[in-house]
Amino acid sequence: MANVVVVGSQWGDEGKGKIVDWLSERADVVVRYQGGHNAGHTLVIDGVSYKLSLLPSGLVRGKFSVIGNGVVVDPRHLVEEIDKLAGQGVTITPELLRIADNAPLILSVHQELDAIRENATSGLKIGTTKRGIGPAYEDKVGRRAIRVIDLAEPETLMAKIERLLTHHNALRRGMGIDEIPAQRIWDELMAVSDKVLPYVDRVWALLDERRRRGERILFEGAQGALLDNDHGTYPFVTSSNTVAGQAAPGSGLGPSAIDYVLGITKAYTTRVGEGPFPTEQDNEVGQFLGERGREFGVVTGRKRRCGWFDAVIVRQTVRTSGIHGIALTKLDVLDGLEEIRVCVGYELNGTRIDYLPASMGAQSGVKPIYESLEGWAETTAGARSWADLPAQAVKYVRRVEELIGAPVAMLSTSPEREDTILVQDPFQV
Repeated sequence: MANVVVVGSQWGDEGKGKIVDWLSERADVVVRYQGGHNAGHTLVIDGVSYKLSLLPSGLVRGKFSVIGNGVVVDPRHLVEEIDKLAGQGVTITPELLRIADNAPLILSVHQELDAIRENATSGLKIGTTKRGIGPAYEDKVGRRAIRVIDLAEPETLMAKIERLLTHHNALRRGMGIDEIPAQRIWDELMAVSDKVLPYVDRVWALLDERRRRGERILFEGAQGALLDNDHGTYPFVTSSNTVAGQAAPGSGLGPSAIDYVLGITKAYTTRVGEGPFPTEQDNEVGQFLGERGREFGVVTGRKRRCGWFDAVIVRQTVRTSGIHGIALTKLDVLDGLEEIRVCVGYELNGTRIDYLPASMGAQSGVKPIYESLEGWAETTAGARSWADLPAQAVKYVRRVEELIGAPVAMLSTSPEREDTILVQDPFQV
């Protein structure tokens, strides 16, 4: 039995929630390994929508779930999300959920700094969710973060907060805003510590034990590989590594624990926030895709930018994440289009290239080279076998496989989990 990593192959919003839910029924353990509560998943189960942004999706199915050390945890949001699910009839207990003791915390000071930077009238706008993710990761690598385990040591917590605020209050003085007293942060953490501590564990040891028992582990990524801090459209990226390889350090398991990487891939392309988007369609096509695909962010409600499928960036992600197969989602959104275009390469300064450059200037300067494919009038919505698909839709899927260099392992044709065509079960490789 294989352990599977799920990773978004574009800029996020590829439909990971449904696929993770579909896979979680076959898994024994579901692990979140990076990001925070800045990227949401929507699960539709028996007509009920569950919107998650920090908790692993497997919890809705009653699966043992883990928040790994690679995640930055807002303890107040954690408590709120647990209470929200309880209101929908999903009871979460320490027997179902464990949180890495060495995961860093997101504090109110991080959220304030994030918002101040993003709302500034000058400088580069990244398009963050203003939830404090970036500043929390900065403190992690700066070796001044407050971590989950620190909640268990209130007698030494104040000194750690004061050390953290030495940095943050210097920033605030430089920006001309009030400093934060250490007592405020201490009170903020003590207000939720009793609700968080029962879930805390040595996740690296727990997961190693589960793996040795032969349990199937599903690693659930947030966002998309093109938002990776190293391999994405820098600086318009998130503050963590979102490629599949992060599943190992973000959970405490070694890379040998990963057997299969499934890339969730939308049949067209979307992006939220700022940054380059070579195939963006700021026209009636983009409007069609946005309306048909209901393209609004789960966390922020922001309207997503929409465009044609970009095989260049997905082919690049297949390589940087080691993707074995993809789950192609939202094929039904393309129903009714007479012509469908696919980006097969870029032109940069008169030269054809087959990759997304690393520099910000080159990324904004590439021009897509398109290949036109015939669309289909019939519907693909709800299809559960290849025989249910129009011939042109099958041709489209096959062409995508050729262009990205990876097979379609799963094909999703609606938000309902049953409307899925399974070609290869990632857990049975």
